[in-house]
Amino acid sequence: MDNKKNENFSEWFTEIIQKAELADIRYNLKGFIVFRPWSVLSIEEMYKLYEKELQSKGHKPTYFPILIPESNFHLEASHVEGFSPEVFWVTEHGKGEKFEERLALRPTSETAMYKMYSLWIQGKSDLPLKIYQRGTVYRYETKATRPFFRSRELVWIEAHNCFATKKEAVKQVKEDLKMTEKVMYGEFCIPFIGFQRPEWDKFPGAVHTYAADTLMPDGKVIQMPSTHLLGQNFSKPFNVMFADEKGKQTPVWQTCHGPCISRIYGGMISILGDDQGLRLPFKLAPVQVIIVPILKGDDAKNKAVLKYCKKIQKKLIKKEFRTEIDSSENTPGFKFNQWEMKGVPIRFEIGPKEFEQNKITLSIRTKKQKETIDFKDIVKIVKNKGEEVTKDLKEEASKNFLDVIHDAKNMNELKQVLDKGGFARIPFCSVEMEGRECADNVKAETHGDIRGIRVDSKEKPNETDKCIWCGKSAKEIVYIARQY
Repeated sequence: MDNKKNENFSEWFTEIIQKAELADIRYNLKGFIVFRPWSVLSIEEMYKLYEKELQSKGHKPTYFPILIPESNFHLEASHVEGFSPEVFWVTEHGKGEKFEERLALRPTSETAMYKMYSLWIQGKSDLPLKIYQRGTVYRYETKATRPFFRSRELVWIEAHNCFATKKEAVKQVKEDLKMTEKVMYGEFCIPFIGFQRPEWDKFPGAVHTYAADTLMPDGKVIQMPSTHLLGQNFSKPFNVMFADEKGKQTPVWQTCHGPCISRIYGGMISILGDDQGLRLPFKLAPVQVIIVPILKGDDAKNKAVLKYCKKIQKKLIKKEFRTEIDSSENTPGFKFNQWEMKGVPIRFEIGPKEFEQNKITLSIRTKKQKETIDFKDIVKIVKNKGEEVTKDLKEEASKNFLDVIHDAKNMNELKQVLDKGGFARIPFCSVEMEGRECADNVKAETHGDIRGIRVDSKEKPNETDKCIWCGKSAKEIVYIARQY
């Protein structure tokens, strides 16, 4: 890699996308990219892990149409107001014939799904309804687009749930946050803080919004999965009702949850990568073990080495480890650098000595040293070393994350923290609408966004703490960061 990640993250990110062949931005439609196989193979594994967790919690998969009639949007006023500027509209078909009404390419699926929920839900026996779909959504992003992070076509999962009571809906929100912890941190190695967003920064139509924020290497924050308590704000206009025990028609309580897999992937490669290139959790690597034959001039020995490599590969594939042999004509040194750059967790080096002794020279992506192992132990060792790689990545990412959270009590301290990059923890007057003016003024001065109050902590200001902007008594401790 020509660029250092912590010196010039933007250039490093562009370089790794090109060299690791993750995406191609040359598609002739602005804001749309081509996802290349090396990224898609990891994204598919991410989908599997997230969907497995969703299904374990009772969510069922489905597919809904990508086109949504415009009339659906107008049933919930704040939702249409929030999303209309971002919608792609389809207005005609065939030889220029107009549709009776405009059709939206889905920016999110509330207005598509809830029309059907009103037909499916009749009584309490139909609840809870917990459905998700994987697919793409389309938003006319007006800011600078960037592969994986900010584009006009997003690869994601969205779950939409209905319950008989508010208590059940609130419980679902908490379950979503735990799911994010288990999958995004536990499997993808991405540390984050969960926030309840300020009232002025909610999902359009939500009662409350909760989101997981992580930090990029340049110190800017990026939102990862979000979950929303919708209350009855959609069920009433969409007539999603159930008959309670007394036969009374009652609006359901709803939540929705949206992990954007393409954005999570972009965050993962940014946080875990290093100056040599990608570093991937073992479960997510397209190739988990690369076997590099070390061939010399003796043809007979070379054939024996290659045969031994295939024997190793066969044994690992039988145990479902994704394993390849690099039998290209490139030099061993080039191969080592290439596969390190692509983030392969485990490398086997096999030469005449290894073949003759029934041994393997092994190295892992997160360590510098090499070691020699016996052929008979490779399945157990690959499993253990794979877990070690993931553990190393998680521990390093967590340490780096904790190092960029700092307290600020006044505007000068806040500017200093944000200039260095990371989260500033500050006393603030209110995350209700009355606090918006202070938030706007703070942003104008610092370019920092109020992310919200932490959901996994009972942080409260001291009696003497004052709002960092207006000087009134602080009601909350909030976090602020510059947004990616």
